Amino acid sequence: MLLGCIGDDFTGSSDLANTLAKGGMRVTQYSGVPSGAAEPGVEAGIVALKSRTIPPAEAVALSLAALDWLVDQGCRQFLFKYCSTFDSTPEGNIGPVIDALMQRLGTDRTIVCPAFPATGRSIYQGHLFVGDRLLSESGMEHHPLTPMTDADLRRWLAPQTKQGVGHVAATTVFQGGPAIMDAMAAEAAAGRPVVVVDAIRDADLMAIGQAARGLRLLTGGSGIALGLPDNFRAENLLASEPSTWIGSDGPAAILSGSCSTMTRTQVARYAETSPALEIVPDRVMAGEQSPDGAVGWALEQTDGVPLIYSSADPEAVKAAQRHFGRDALAARLEEFFAETARQLCAAGVTRLVVAGGETSGAVVEGLGLSALAIGPEIAPGVPAVKASDRPLWLTLKSGNFGDADFFQTALGVLKGEHHDV
Repeated sequence: MLLGCIGDDFTGSSDLANTLAKGGMRVTQYSGVPSGAAEPGVEAGIVALKSRTIPPAEAVALSLAALDWLVDQGCRQFLFKYCSTFDSTPEGNIGPVIDALMQRLGTDRTIVCPAFPATGRSIYQGHLFVGDRLLSESGMEHHPLTPMTDADLRRWLAPQTKQGVGHVAATTVFQGGPAIMDAMAAEAAAGRPVVVVDAIRDADLMAIGQAARGLRLLTGGSGIALGLPDNFRAENLLASEPSTWIGSDGPAAILSGSCSTMTRTQVARYAETSPALEIVPDRVMAGEQSPDGAVGWALEQTDGVPLIYSSADPEAVKAAQRHFGRDALAARLEEFFAETARQLCAAGVTRLVVAGGETSGAVVEGLGLSALAIGPEIAPGVPAVKASDRPLWLTLKSGNFGDADFFQTALGVLKGEHHDV
């Protein structure tokens, strides 16, 4: 194994796996820290954790356990992957995990770059944009767990880390890999070793990849990995062969627990023509809606693939959190979708589209999926995946990814239909 990756959620990890697989690496995504050695031939291993919104100390412990396993597999370089919208709070978990990984690896600098231009995420003058809006004006300021109210990554990261936060501006990035390397060295020497690097184009990410050739640890969104396969290829270390994707035309279902703007658009579009059941948090907490009832409803549908969703508007989510408690409500809904997925698969569903990072993590854990093979890209950052130990094909989508027709497209790709992104 050449590249060892730690993802702080499942959808982000499959996003990263998609990027590396497209770059020509043999990629396997693991659900949690594996108990044994990796299979021979894996060039990039991604340990997908569910650590984005747990207490910082727990996130650090999980991340270090993943790092230790990846070190044991012989990895030369490591990547800590978080969301391209930098989902975190002033306490963490991005900063504390970066500090811990740097200390364990003994490295004196690292890159911070969640940019992903293909999905509209760019960094300019240290500020993160979503399309033409600052992150703090993109809708992410209403996120129920990690409201992003400041687009300045340096300012947002500073209280999370014990180290100084530096910056490499776009004008330097445009000059290429060597200029980025020199600027990073200068920032580290000035006591700012955690370096936010601007990127507004894929070409910038490729240059950052070149600059990272000798770097022990990188951190960022999946876009940070764009240039990494070429580094290993230049050393004649890759021996990948293309794999053939074979889908399934078996029964399907869609589960959505994301409240993001795009997912709500996708839900509304899909529900115009297909069966859809809304899961209302108040009713779940009162015991009026259960996985048994949702699955029973889904199995009765004969006119289209059923969608089961809990994607309320931000104000409704905030009201429910105030009433029931944020953590209690999140845990209850995640278990709801995990149990629903278990029952659907037990009833014969072989294609499962899941929207939302926390929901996807709950479903993967609930189904006990240990490893996922990476298939074709459905939308930028979203691949089709297949369980390694059973006939189950999945899509695990971060909330804001995909276009309005994503659900319909994903069902087709899981079925084996050709799709051009």
